[in-house]
This record gives sequence, structure tokens and C-alpha cells, in this order.
Amino acid sequence: MKLLPINTQKRVNTEDSLGHGMDAVIMLVLFLLAGFGLDRLFGTMPLFMIVMTVIGSVGLFLKFKYRYEARMDELDEQRRGPAARNAAAQAAAVDPEAAG
Repeated sequence: MKLLPINTQKRVNTEDSLGHGMDAVIMLVLFLLAGFGLDRLFGTMPLFMIVMTVIGSVGLFLKFKYRYEARMDELDEQRRGPAARNAAAQAAAVDPEAAG
């Protein structure tokens, strides 16, 4: 009996919601702790914690927004790709000078 090799490398799905949620939580906690450290250093207890949490939240929102827009553009391009290629091929077949 021949044994199959075991694939120890697992693929990580970066499109899953759990990964995005964990990313958000970890980043917010890091910014909160950085603000806490700055507050302890300068003696201004809630000021830097609030500011750093707001900065982290805005950064996460922008990151998720740009990632979402890039993914939607990619999916639109996949959806329109075959139709656009067919239209360009038909235009080239009808009028060769217009295509070139």
C-alpha cells in the first residue's frame, strides 16, 4: 500500500470575516495600549487612549473601505471582461482601421 504525502501547508483564506474581525480587534487593542502607554508617560490619563483609539478606528475603516472597493473593482472587471473582449473583437472585425 502506497501512502500519500501529507500536505502540512494550509492555505489561509484572507477573504473571511473572522480574519477581518480579528485584524480589527488586534489593531484597536494595540492602539488603545499605545495610548495608555503615552498617557502613563505624560500623566494625561484618558486623553491619548481616546485619541489613539479614534485614530485606529478611522484607519481600520479606511483600510476596510479601500479593500472592499478594490475587491468590487476586481469582480466588476471579471464580470465585464469577456463581454468587453467580445465587443472589441467584433469592432475590429467590422472596421479594422478603428481597432488599430
